[in-house]
Amino acid sequence: MKKISLLFSFACTLSLTAQRDFSDVEITSEKLTDNTYVLFGSGGNIGLAIGEDAAYLIDDQFGPLTSKIVAHVKTLTDKPVRFVLNTHMHGDHTGGNENLAKAGALVIAHDNVRKRMLAADEPNPAEALPVVTFNDKMTLYLGNGNSVHALHVDPAHTDGDTYYYFPEDNVIHMGDNFFSGRYPYIDLNSGGDIDGLISNVTMAMGIVDDATKIIPGHGAVASKEDLESYKNILVTLRERVKKARNEGNSLEETQKLALSKEWDETHGQGFINADRIVEFIYKSAD
Repeated sequence: MKKISLLFSFACTLSLTAQRDFSDVEITSEKLTDNTYVLFGSGGNIGLAIGEDAAYLIDDQFGPLTSKIVAHVKTLTDKPVRFVLNTHMHGDHTGGNENLAKAGALVIAHDNVRKRMLAADEPNPAEALPVVTFNDKMTLYLGNGNSVHALHVDPAHTDGDTYYYFPEDNVIHMGDNFFSGRYPYIDLNSGGDIDGLISNVTMAMGIVDDATKIIPGHGAVASKEDLESYKNILVTLRERVKKARNEGNSLEETQKLALSKEWDETHGQGFINADRIVEFIYKSAD
């Protein structure tokens, strides 16, 4: 079967959004603490934090889902959505920016998220762009004794990846640095890098404990044990692929070595299959 080119990006989903039918998508949620939830629908997982006077969304999926997302938020809190924090620039995480901004929300993200959205082949509306950006880290105080810490991490999924950590609630949203129960997508055209991904996951392991609720970019809410398993898979695959490449194997030859066979049934049945994760690592590992 002809391989999908690495030129394919989640950004392509933006141009297809208008053609998709979201009418059957149901927004559901899982309560993590008294102040935090995760919302599921179509696209990246959404974090919800409830402050004293406002609700804070971490990512916002696709534009056609905004009304459903807001309606679901209203079942959880009467606080208005006043802040949207993007983990990175892909359309399944930022597609609702424009709608929420027009409704009064302030969009916040890393500098590179705005830069990538401005440079996208498919232009983003001005209202969709982050209006507050940061270059390293930032803290927002939610007004009820709680806070959210934005931590820009090494280029991994993209070069604008950000973790959002709620220390008082012991919750962290890792964006697409963590695909729970599946192989990750490494967007090489947007600064993605396997070494950065492993570095970032290792850093997250130093933040979380056994009680931390980890929101992945995709997949179920996870634990430290789940994150450690994910890290071990990445580390093992990187070493195997690097060894095969250094021994002179081409990408195609390396893909035929079945280096990921232990996890293909559990992790390789979605968007990223065994051939693609090997391709990402082969092309990005130092």
